[in-house]
Amino acid sequence: MLSSAGRHQMQEMEICFPAKEQFVLQPCEPSEALLPNEVRGRTVATLVSPGTELAWASGEDFPVKPGYSAVFEVQERGAEVNGAAVGDVLFCMGSHRTYQQVDVAHTVAIPSGMNAETALLARLVGVSMTTLMTTKARPGDPVVICGAGPVGYLAAHIFRISGYEVTVVEPDAKRRAQAKHSGLRSVLPAFPFDRVDLAGQVALVVDCSGHEQAVLDGCRMVRQNGEVVLVGVPWRRQTDLSAHELLNAVFNGFVELRSGWEWAFPLVSRSFKWEELLGGYNNSAQSIMAGFRKAMKWLMEDRIPLAGMVRVESPEAPEKVYRELLARSIDEPFVVFDWRKLHIEH
Repeated sequence: MLSSAGRHQMQEMEICFPAKEQFVLQPCEPSEALLPNEVRGRTVATLVSPGTELAWASGEDFPVKPGYSAVFEVQERGAEVNGAAVGDVLFCMGSHRTYQQVDVAHTVAIPSGMNAETALLARLVGVSMTTLMTTKARPGDPVVICGAGPVGYLAAHIFRISGYEVTVVEPDAKRRAQAKHSGLRSVLPAFPFDRVDLAGQVALVVDCSGHEQAVLDGCRMVRQNGEVVLVGVPWRRQTDLSAHELLNAVFNGFVELRSGWEWAFPLVSRSFKWEELLGGYNNSAQSIMAGFRKAMKWLMEDRIPLAGMVRVESPEAPEKVYRELLARSIDEPFVVFDWRKLHIEH
């Protein structure tokens, strides 16, 4: 365990995007005073979210401090912290930096024997977990996951685990091969409009691609009163489709088209409230953190195949990693920074 004084003698580091498509490892400010409900410790590993982070790197608002999935070892705890001890390894929604400091209620304990690289993926599972918890589709119904990138791959498996009949639509041959190798039985390059067992029969399309053609095709694919949920973010325009085409498909197909906004639930569970039930809606039993815990359990049980799917890199040279992601030259869908490989000078 590092003392508080020893910790502050270290040079803290973080990954930063200082300008468009620039990626650096730079010194950062030391952590702030520890609040009573917070824990703090040295980062073990962080996960890259390629779609989100590369979109940030191509944007206009800088600097950006990226990252939103971290595993760290607790070295200090606030006076009111219960249930987390020094030496515990926890997951949090932390950025790419050498330390994490977070409200203990916003952490998930990592099961004994689970490696950090796997635990980090709970964050990306959580992106589509809200859709799983809110959909009207029921186990046994046909579901189409569009896009087999990091989020789509995990979405396909959590819907499979939950008993749905999953079809994956992915135009990229490499990603299709990875999905098939993982045990997903129905993996196609395009929407199967010629399949009478699917066309007009699908209960739910989860778009993880962010591509407007995929959304339109999904609206044309679902059954009446079926759902098309936008999990992938449409970061940029990719076609010349008109709004009329989409609206026509939604109106005439009685389609429920909605956002896959993962924050539809509170971050932590709340007490049951009668007024919410009387108002026709009560989600107090569900929360973002509860979804992460469920994801962590499935990952620990090896219910999501991950062999050969994770690339581990040192954060020493983030430029190299992000350039490879931009060039799509990394075969593995999941990229992890191992902060134990970073040498920190005292």
